[in-house]
Amino acid sequence: MKQFDYLVLGSGIAGLSFALKVAPRGRVAIVTKKDRAESNTNYAQGGIAAVTSKEDSFELHVRDTLAAGAGLCKEQVVRTIVEEGPARVAELIELGMKFSRRDAPGEDGGRELDLGKEGGHSKRRILHAKDVTGREIERALLAAAAQQPNIQIFENHVAIDLITSQKLGYVGENRCLGAYVFDRKAGRVWAHTAPVTFLATGGCGKVYLYTTNPDIATGDGVAMAYRAGAAVANMEFVQFHPTCLYHPQAKSFLISEAVRGEGGVLKTIEGAEFMNAYHPLKSLAPRDVVARAIDSEMKKSGAEHVWLDITHKPARFIMDRFPNIYQICLRYGMDITKEPIPVVPAAHYQCGGVVTNVDGETDIYGLYAAGEVACTGLHGANRLASNSLLEALVCAHRAAELTVKNPPVRTELKIPLWQSGNAHNPDEMVVVAHNWDEIRRCMWDYVGIVRTNKRLARAQKRLANLQQEIQEYYWNFIVTSDLLELRNIATVAELIVGCALLRPESRGLHYNLDYPDPNPEWAQSDTVLRKS
Repeated sequence: MKQFDYLVLGSGIAGLSFALKVAPRGRVAIVTKKDRAESNTNYAQGGIAAVTSKEDSFELHVRDTLAAGAGLCKEQVVRTIVEEGPARVAELIELGMKFSRRDAPGEDGGRELDLGKEGGHSKRRILHAKDVTGREIERALLAAAAQQPNIQIFENHVAIDLITSQKLGYVGENRCLGAYVFDRKAGRVWAHTAPVTFLATGGCGKVYLYTTNPDIATGDGVAMAYRAGAAVANMEFVQFHPTCLYHPQAKSFLISEAVRGEGGVLKTIEGAEFMNAYHPLKSLAPRDVVARAIDSEMKKSGAEHVWLDITHKPARFIMDRFPNIYQICLRYGMDITKEPIPVVPAAHYQCGGVVTNVDGETDIYGLYAAGEVACTGLHGANRLASNSLLEALVCAHRAAELTVKNPPVRTELKIPLWQSGNAHNPDEMVVVAHNWDEIRRCMWDYVGIVRTNKRLARAQKRLANLQQEIQEYYWNFIVTSDLLELRNIATVAELIVGCALLRPESRGLHYNLDYPDPNPEWAQSDTVLRKS
């Protein structure tokens, strides 16, 4: 048993921001699956969308977000996050975050923020650090966390399940008391207890066969919160990034939307531009439109990818603006200053998640969530590019303020130690690997960019069989991180299918051929699932 004042699950921008803000008030444990820098934040190339320029306004940023969200955003939440964004970005800069700057036009010859533009934005408002923004944010936040004696980071630890009063058989309001955590190196399970548990576990890209996410993105927070009785909403809205590098050795490498923002053009395998047939904004259309267009072109031609071409821009500009993308592609034998980049859509971002308000509160007392794991109502049916890091910063800040102002009362409830199964089977890894692969292929084939009722029903049936197998395994065998992740992706896959079957329309990222149009009655309606 390990006791803390705050338990943070996840070490991305949301988790670290929250930890830094509450650390002066008590002992903080940050639990992270791999090493401390491994998170979805670390892989974010684009940047943070925030109003920092005179040509821009909160009203325009709100309007762009609502337009991308396709009638499902909560407008008050959007306004709060957009209006509080610049102050949170200023705090990041104070912490040592170095955003890209450029020479300012005018007589004084000063420097100003080099603002990028991405799909769906009407103005340049993306603060970035070249094309490695996430890595730079993570560096700044980890450096600040290292200075805090109250923060303890548990690397290579995997959260198994939330500890709640209801699960322990206590009557009354369901409250979160902490989590059981598996120490991978020691091979043992600890109960980490705290009056405040903050979920910042990121997304669920690994539920799909092709994803831009790192291996850790297995939807753990959503699965744990759902099992604990929290409401989960809008999981059918999975954003497929239109442009993931297509190369047998390139695992999950994203070609940033900023490449299209700076003039990159999508072309068919034969080299013809095609986006003008799908949207007036062409290659800068919202992501759902672009991903469906690429999917459609690939199906029409039978090609395994399309091209993204930025060769018409000066070589020096490309190398300077996208140094990381340039170097990685070069490593795979492609010079993007001279030849187009082969790209395919890949699962990228979950817009749904654990239901929270803008302060990160869930419907379980003492449990908070922010970042990609949470569903605040900001993104609606489709996330506007670079709004995710903004949401993580603002909501983590608000959650920290709330928990410091109104700390949950400590409880004297008795928490039992973890009871593990004791069977050990050398064939276990084969079964886990097989089931893992089957879930991801099933989701890619039946619950991808374009869906039908028949495909969804087929996926639901196959996932139910797999769930049964996994449950038998899980309770009988000694816990391993692979088994825990398999259990979580199976749960999240079921939630995505369940939400998709509840929505009888196409809206934003959820496109169902049986209901090809939006249904006005479903505007502002969330698909909410709770464990019965």
